[in-house]
Amino acid sequence: MIDYRYHIASLVAVFIALGIGILVGSAVLGNEGIVERQKQLADRLEVQLEELREKNEAVQARANNLEIDNNIQKQFEKQVLPPLVAGKLAGKRLAIIETNSYGFLDDIISTLTMSGATVQSVTTVMDGFDLTGRKDRLINEFNLKEIDDQKVVKYLSTETAKGILTGEKQALLNTLAQVDLLKLSGDYGVPIDGIIFIGGSQDQMLVKTEILDYAMIDYFLQQKLPVFGVEETNVSFSYMKSYQKKRISTVDNVETVPGQLALVMAIAGKPGHYGVKPTAKQLLPPFESTGGVGSGQSGQGVSGNPSP
Repeated sequence: MIDYRYHIASLVAVFIALGIGILVGSAVLGNEGIVERQKQLADRLEVQLEELREKNEAVQARANNLEIDNNIQKQFEKQVLPPLVAGKLAGKRLAIIETNSYGFLDDIISTLTMSGATVQSVTTVMDGFDLTGRKDRLINEFNLKEIDDQKVVKYLSTETAKGILTGEKQALLNTLAQVDLLKLSGDYGVPIDGIIFIGGSQDQMLVKTEILDYAMIDYFLQQKLPVFGVEETNVSFSYMKSYQKKRISTVDNVETVPGQLALVMAIAGKPGHYGVKPTAKQLLPPFESTGGVGSGQSGQGVSGNPSP
């Protein structure tokens, strides 16, 4: 939106300067021609200033109307979301893995809960498994033979995935939590029906999809579990293309109501690539005219997931 206030302030300053110039010119030079031309210029500037004022008022009125429309839209979305997702994921047990430590909206868990799902655990990878100041301890703690950073990160990622699913790696999870490489919440080692990866990054240094996200995703897909990759709209570095290479469903605007609805429908049996970015195929899965989407089986990496 154009900031007309800046232009108005500039014109006012010019207008004042011309006024001073007129007074000085009249007193010192006494040249009526110069004074008249200055007055004409001042008159034109005054007209432009008035036009800018009118445009600024129109823009402000438009902005107010857009804000009102936006608030109405948000209220509408919040009211229609619960009946749209109700029961769609009844009995589903899900795990959430956040591969960058930015945090995510509670609305995501709230929507999953409204749909009937249970979020068994939320695991947050801190700073992309940054090994700085921790590497030696981890090598000794886990008797690692490999000391290459990328291989260590890949090992930690795979073992973390195993711990989320089987509960056999609780000691490893606890150690990673103690050195601030993981945040753990919920129950581990309990049966789950699907995994949601929350990716996307604001820092290119934290983009480690090939050694971190892929290691986890590959493990879950090998266990025949459906995986879903999501991110928020405004991330600087999108993971959608990387996730889609693994043939998993993706949602690129999960902080929005449409994004959360798309996620629920994808888990309920409508695999695809949804959202608003160029990597998305459509905003939402198609709605069925009869029946619900809850009866479908979740897409899996080998059969029900979308093609890349």
